[in-house]
Amino acid sequence: MKMEKLSRRTEDYLEAIYNLSSTKGYTRVKEIAEYLGVKPASVSEMLSKLAKKGLITYKKRLFVSLTKSGKEVAKNVRERREILVKFLVTLGVPKEVAEEDACTMEHILHKETITQLKKFVKFVEDSPADPMWLNHFKEYCKSGVHPCLK
Repeated sequence: MKMEKLSRRTEDYLEAIYNLSSTKGYTRVKEIAEYLGVKPASVSEMLSKLAKKGLITYKKRLFVSLTKSGKEVAKNVRERREILVKFLVTLGVPKEVAEEDACTMEHILHKETITQLKKFVKFVEDSPADPMWLNHFKEYCKSGVHPCLK
């Protein structure tokens, strides 16, 4: 069964549950509300929807945990964000800004784009220390002049 495209809000909730439940295996409505900066009533409403989709196990007033498919979605969202942060930091974007932008970008970029960015980030990470082209790019960012054209 193919999973339907999930909304940004849904993905944010799944990622929040994933992060909050990483140590003890579950979380609670209050913790999710605080993490996302929303009201507990909004959390309860979303949790009911996520439970109907089979993405979480939700016992009212007790606990919230991800199902196997919910965990897969959350891990995928987290991986997309991490790739985007690494890519943006490589371009010279400050980490705080990269985190903020990645949070938006992770929901709108096509899967093929994410795949290519992942390959690019891996390529840069596996390159010899300080690859010349990356140093040229950093110099270009500072001076506005391509180092090879000086």
